[in-house]
Amino acid sequence: MFGSIGGPELILIFVVALLIFGPRKLPELGRMLGKGLGEFRRAANELRTSLETEVAREAPNRSADRASAAATVSPAPGALPRAAGDPMPGTEAAAPAAAPDASDTDRTR
Repeated sequence: MFGSIGGPELILIFVVALLIFGPRKLPELGRMLGKGLGEFRRAANELRTSLETEVAREAPNRSADRASAAATVSPAPGALPRAAGDPMPGTEAAAPAAAPDASDTDRTR
């Protein structure tokens, strides 16, 4: 949407700022803007560095945790191996509910 700002655009921005703030305030505003940008960059670099160190510190722990978790997974005591066609325990189809009798529907009156 916005292209790079070229020379003519920068001159226009400088002239507008000069008209709005005047020649005495312009250097002070430039210094404040420079200090603010420098502080923002410093904070962003500090955040990036701290995140990278945390990720680097956690990466070996995660791979070790995954390896130990994969090694410790074992079947429950007394569990028997299932054949390929056997259903999983607890997934058997429930018996269909019996249809109500005609005598049951007469009681609702």
